[in-house]
Amino acid sequence: MTELGRAAAAALDLILSGDAELAGIVGLSLQVSLSAVLIAALVAMPAGALLAVLRFPGRGLLVVLLNALMGLPPVVVGLLVYLALSRAGPLGSWGLLFTPTAMIVAQAILVTPIIAALTRQTVADLQEEYREQLASLGVRPLAAVPALLWDARFSLLTALLAGLGRAVAEVGAVIIVGGNIAGVTRVMTTAIALETSKGDLPLALGLGMVLVALAVAINATAFGAQGLLRRVQG
Repeated sequence: MTELGRAAAAALDLILSGDAELAGIVGLSLQVSLSAVLIAALVAMPAGALLAVLRFPGRGLLVVLLNALMGLPPVVVGLLVYLALSRAGPLGSWGLLFTPTAMIVAQAILVTPIIAALTRQTVADLQEEYREQLASLGVRPLAAVPALLWDARFSLLTALLAGLGRAVAEVGAVIIVGGNIAGVTRVMTTAIALETSKGDLPLALGLGMVLVALAVAINATAFGAQGLLRRVQG
């Protein structure tokens, strides 16, 4: 058996045996990413919906800026959060640097534009579809936001899953603000980078397998949500 084959077999054994270190890293990764997506959704969905239904000067520029922020470089976000939370920064007294909370903040900043942009597009499409009906009922655009968000709930689930996929796979920002501290801020992506550099291929491969499995599960769930949406609308 080749070295890669032995490493893969050892990685699979770590997963099947429920290795404590691997389980801890996976658990922290999910805790951080799910928290970040939840926080981002609370801000991004209302903001995206409002941007879809309201008309005001500079709206087009905001839409362009929001779409551009979907590709926000993670290392830039990590640097900005680091500077804000460092001892010399405005929030340094909070002592959040190199903690899971700092990682949640960084991931939430990265995910918010993605969820907001997808929400804006979804709600805008629905508003156009229901424009005449809403006008006949005398519903103002702002008052229609809750109904439009509810009607778009399956499509918005896809937006949330897209945000979760980005958060789980992120490495640049979390390694800057988290420090990759064992047992404290080490998540799957940062652990894979570290263990590969150390030559610990079984753990790196095991985490890689879990990460790929999560990515497949997220995409499968998004695909299933889209299928459910088509059946409901059909």
